[in-house]
Amino acid sequence: MDNVSRRNLLKASGTVGAVGALATVGQATPWTWSPAGSVPGRGTGANPLQVWDVEADPVVASLLDRGEVPRVNELLRGWTKNGQPLPAGLPKDLRDFIEYARQLPPWTDRSKLETAVRFNQKRGTYLGVLYGFASGMMSTVIPREARAVYYSKGGADMKDRITKTAKLGYDIGSLNAYRPDGEMIVTCVKTRLAHAAVRHLLPQSPWWAHSAEESKPISQADIMVTWHSLPTTVMRMLNKWNVRIAPDESEGFLHSWQVSAYMLGVKDEYIPATWGQADAQAQQVLDPILSPTPEGKKLADTLLDLGMNLDLSLLSRGVLGALTRFMLGDQMADWYQIPREPVWSPLLETAWGPYVIVREGVLDLGMPKEAYWLFDEFLRQFVLFYMSELRMPINITIPVLNNPRYN
Repeated sequence: MDNVSRRNLLKASGTVGAVGALATVGQATPWTWSPAGSVPGRGTGANPLQVWDVEADPVVASLLDRGEVPRVNELLRGWTKNGQPLPAGLPKDLRDFIEYARQLPPWTDRSKLETAVRFNQKRGTYLGVLYGFASGMMSTVIPREARAVYYSKGGADMKDRITKTAKLGYDIGSLNAYRPDGEMIVTCVKTRLAHAAVRHLLPQSPWWAHSAEESKPISQADIMVTWHSLPTTVMRMLNKWNVRIAPDESEGFLHSWQVSAYMLGVKDEYIPATWGQADAQAQQVLDPILSPTPEGKKLADTLLDLGMNLDLSLLSRGVLGALTRFMLGDQMADWYQIPREPVWSPLLETAWGPYVIVREGVLDLGMPKEAYWLFDEFLRQFVLFYMSELRMPINITIPVLNNPRYN
């Protein structure tokens, strides 16, 4: 059986097998986004809140039950490049899964992926800020994600968790993201395995079970919510700043993220075909659910303190708080009692948009050199912070336990 037909068969069976545990949630949140707006233009229309990963979940659950995860993690440590052969010694069920899960979707358009490279080259610096911080802070007001992160192993070391999340944005923006010498495919497959482990482990946590509304985390809907916090949010912000984006580059950028959703195990029928469809889906699954949680507040505090004890003067808590308020709005900042910064808040509101346009080379608006330098230096420091972490080999592993502070 070829990869495509095997994937379709497994996914069809998964739609039936996954329904049930979240029936109440599904009824409370009707799924109305039509699969006609998806990449294939068709689908079952099943609520993604009730669909998980029928391909990866049983494989990883079996590895955990057999006690093989530590050995597997060590074997996969050296598997970093898309075209690299898998290491010898992997369990057969895992090897079979990875070999087909690493295949790009049949609808991949290599020319669009190459066009995405141009988009990332032009806007890589502030894309890094949007990925690493705006999307990161948004994750703290996505209740299901905040709770899943906080009570899973990732919540025990937020800096490590954030760095691994930043790797996804870094890899997808690299020149060779999906090429054999790139790392995006490996990053997606390893993330998918980690997600499967969290789905197996987190329901065993009484802390998570007490706070969560769902009985099983990281549904297909949850993955798409996180997906929208990245490319959809980025495109919304760039449009808000009136950045002129060539249509082919916009389409290429979207395509690179469409491929990423597939590689993370999302069913084709949930992957938007256009930016208009992406925004329509986000209006249903992302925008209405944003709200504060105790867990999200603690995660936000951790993010705002990232610049502490670093020789990076522009990454103070006050500056990062002002950036949060500017990027995500007053309501979210107020939810977590992030004060309005007297200098940076008005500066961002009045000068950031023109700065981005000048940086794009569209216009020379005569912006004061001091303001331009300040923003440029902020971006430089932010990127240096993340790049200093990304210079070290980042190994995404399959967790074997939840947050040990809440066992």
